[in-house]
Amino acid sequence: MESYMYDMIFKRKSFHLFRNVGSETISDKETEMIRKAYKSFNPLHPEIKTDIRIVPAESTNCRRGEEYCILLYSEKKDGYLQNIGYLGEQLDLFLVSENIGTLWFGIGKPDEKSIGDLEFVIMIAIKKISEISKYRKDMFKSKRKPVSEIWEGDPIDGVTNIVRFAPSACNSQPWFVRNGGKLSVFRYKKPGKRGIMPANMVAFYNRIDIGIFLCFLEICLSRQGIEFDRELFTDNGNDDLLNLNAVYKLK
Repeated sequence: MESYMYDMIFKRKSFHLFRNVGSETISDKETEMIRKAYKSFNPLHPEIKTDIRIVPAESTNCRRGEEYCILLYSEKKDGYLQNIGYLGEQLDLFLVSENIGTLWFGIGKPDEKSIGDLEFVIMIAIKKISEISKYRKDMFKSKRKPVSEIWEGDPIDGVTNIVRFAPSACNSQPWFVRNGGKLSVFRYKKPGKRGIMPANMVAFYNRIDIGIFLCFLEICLSRQGIEFDRELFTDNGNDDLLNLNAVYKLK
């Protein structure tokens, strides 16, 4: 992970509406820069092919005042949803570093549903933010679960209290970490809770969320100089309370 991404965690916000953010537009040079940057990011699963398309807002059903939408496509293989979340969050933080505001738009529908053997997964709405004051001023005022609900065992300074702020569908925060000498990361499914998400789509979006969370976790571990070995596990989207996704052996 690039070192600047840690600082962007504190700056980023989800622009549920792009309103009063200035009149600057995203240039062709910037869209090409975004494509190039995406190709440089590290995936969770290097064997899974992915790609992006940057399309005008009117080419999708997203109507939040954005200028473009970035469409994320992937092969459908074990772990592809977590992989897209992991890659997409690196893209999210990169965009923030370029003063381009973002919104993970989970219910987006593009005109182009597939690219060859790659299927559309999710989109990120974007718009240039020239009013920098519109970014987050104090991340810790954001509504997130307390540490006690997402972390079991000894906390890690500079990690435990920061990873809570990863974005997730409907702010569901579907993660749980057990620190027992190694970090076991689970997708947590709270019984009966799904916000406005259709019941049959909760596991779909929450597996993307886990990929986003793993991105945050690794950025924070790296910032603290903590090296690790990572082992990934298959999550088929079942309704178990805890679904193991990854184990980090800290060095």
